Amino acid sequence: MIAYPIREKLPHIIALTRLNSPIGIYLLLWPMLWALWFAAEGIPDLSNLIIFVLGTILTRSAGCAINDYADRDLDAHVERTKARPLATGALSPTDALIITAVLMLLAFCLVLFTNQLTIMMSFVALVLAVIYPFTKRITYWPQAFLGLAFAFAVPMAFAAQINSVPSIAWLIFIAAVILAIAYDTLYAVADREFDIKMGMKSTAILFGDKELIIVAFLQLLVLTILFVVGVMAERGLTYNLTLLASILFIVYQNRITQTRDPEQCIKAFLNNHYLGMTIFAGIVLDYFIKPSGVA
Repeated sequence: MIAYPIREKLPHIIALTRLNSPIGIYLLLWPMLWALWFAAEGIPDLSNLIIFVLGTILTRSAGCAINDYADRDLDAHVERTKARPLATGALSPTDALIITAVLMLLAFCLVLFTNQLTIMMSFVALVLAVIYPFTKRITYWPQAFLGLAFAFAVPMAFAAQINSVPSIAWLIFIAAVILAIAYDTLYAVADREFDIKMGMKSTAILFGDKELIIVAFLQLLVLTILFVVGVMAERGLTYNLTLLASILFIVYQNRITQTRDPEQCIKAFLNNHYLGMTIFAGIVLDYFIKPSGVA
């Protein structure tokens, strides 16, 4: 039996799964935490919190691995991605598939500690996570597939916490999908010229020179949907003020990307971490100040 040289490959595995760059974990984490807090009407079960935080890390890492597998023939030609392990040959395509499978299996093991509804939904999440990296070859909406994959943690969180997925869960899900389309479009603007050259597709290409206006509109739509969620959940002033304050992030992102400079577009993309975190902080603080059921 040939042992897998994990010690030698560990630094490259960390790079492949982006554990050294956790921004993707944060972007996936915040909507999931919004969902858990709304589902629990306050602090969720500790077991669910641990399961979903660890699951977020594992699934995002697996998503990065399968994404690099899908882009293994492209990344070497892009300045920003040419140092990735599959592009340099530090890891093989087979390595990426093995790592993806192991991480997905670990994530599924976590789901087994929830309930039947959550377990069933996890198979949909798996399919979305696997097909997303390949969608930019066939549709101008890969960002929507990313959004579906990222946001599916939302209904799963509700399923785990209350064993059902009410309408409020699907509204948060829709908001999370739209937010992902918005911030990943900013990311795609940075790669737009290369994607056009290589025949890849994205919303940044589809939206053309109206992309920044559309992104801002989508982000404002997210806040509008979350306002409706707050009304349904009988949230208070603190929550609504947080949504209002979040507009500042949208204005900032739109302002710094006016030149379409790739570095500034990536900076705006990263800034969505703070937008998601701010909304989460508002939810937590609002439930602390005004617990569910308190007039």
